[in-house]
Amino acid sequence: MRDLKRIKVFRSEADLGEVTNLVPMDSAWLVPLSLAFGVFVGAGMVTIVVLAARRGQMAVDVVSSAVPDGVDQVLDAIESAGVVLDHSNNVVKASAGAMAFGIVYNGALVHPEIVKLIDKVRRRGEPIAEELHLARGPFGEASIYLFVRVARLGARYILLLADDRTESYRLDEVRRDFIANISHELKTPIGAVSLLAEALTEAAKDPVQVKKFAKRLTKESERLTRITKEIIQLSRLQAADAITKPELVDIDDVVAQAIDQNQVAAESSRIKLVSGGDAGAEVYGDEPLLAVALHNLVANAIQYSPKGSRIGVGVTNSDGVVEIAVTDQGIGIPEDERDRVFERFYRIDPARSRHTGGSGLGLSIVKHVVQNHGGDVRVWSQPGNGSTFTIRLPEATSAGAASLGEES
Repeated sequence: MRDLKRIKVFRSEADLGEVTNLVPMDSAWLVPLSLAFGVFVGAGMVTIVVLAARRGQMAVDVVSSAVPDGVDQVLDAIESAGVVLDHSNNVVKASAGAMAFGIVYNGALVHPEIVKLIDKVRRRGEPIAEELHLARGPFGEASIYLFVRVARLGARYILLLADDRTESYRLDEVRRDFIANISHELKTPIGAVSLLAEALTEAAKDPVQVKKFAKRLTKESERLTRITKEIIQLSRLQAADAITKPELVDIDDVVAQAIDQNQVAAESSRIKLVSGGDAGAEVYGDEPLLAVALHNLVANAIQYSPKGSRIGVGVTNSDGVVEIAVTDQGIGIPEDERDRVFERFYRIDPARSRHTGGSGLGLSIVKHVVQNHGGDVRVWSQPGNGSTFTIRLPEATSAGAASLGEES
């Protein structure tokens, strides 16, 4: 080895031979060494390339706004409104329901309450579910109740699902109002019956007073019976199977029944009831229910019409629609109250209704009867000049009559 250190330059082949003699080398040993070195270098290069590719893909994933595979299809399939957000709360994907509910507007979340839930999920890492009362959309013109669920979607995204509970809250509110209204409406006649019963006991020796109190007692009991009957009737109409066996109904018969039932009340107020229009119109449904609906409209017209006036019931059959219009010359309905007249227990003139014994359920029953027959009811009115309530029903076609005959 000391001889090798002294060799600086190979000046000739002789010098090279001299070195070779000092350090003998076998060519068979050099080949595998070269191959091993090449494999090592090649593997290192491949590793470097793979790591670089992975880092590049990670960078693309961070920058890309693409939703993870399958999430698009899931959001399109589920009934809940869905939103996928990135780490900056940018909306990456939003379902049509999310747009309709007003959760997302112009590519961003609308409500700060939802943003707070998302931030909480990011901090805790655990899913959160809450019910929120929010404005529908960015302008706050209407409100909506949402059951919102927020959870992580992988390491980068947040998934938000929302279900609309507005109708459920509305029904609960209607139910509460209905119970409160029933309690109020029943309290008056029940209290009157109780007081009149006491008065009858005290006036037992006075025939005139007994007769007077007995007459009042009969009136209040009739009112109580009518309210109870209409409440039961309305409850049945709100059932899904209100019309179990629809039949072919002659509208002329329905009009005749309504006028006949209200003739005595009209004559007592010197009100003339007249009917006319297209004869022979037929619809598909329940004749007793339709008779009740039209009876309520005529009775309502009599109640709000002045003495000596006129009420008309006209039938029109055109373009597959049968219209039954009840027109009076009464006090009319203010414009701001026309949308409310079909609400349960709503009265335009509470004092007049109490005097006449009205329950406030008549027009609500009309609306539900007509809706159960696939129609609608409309109102036109001009204060001081009267009102027109129009029931619109689909005409019974020949095909419908044939299918009715097969069923029966």
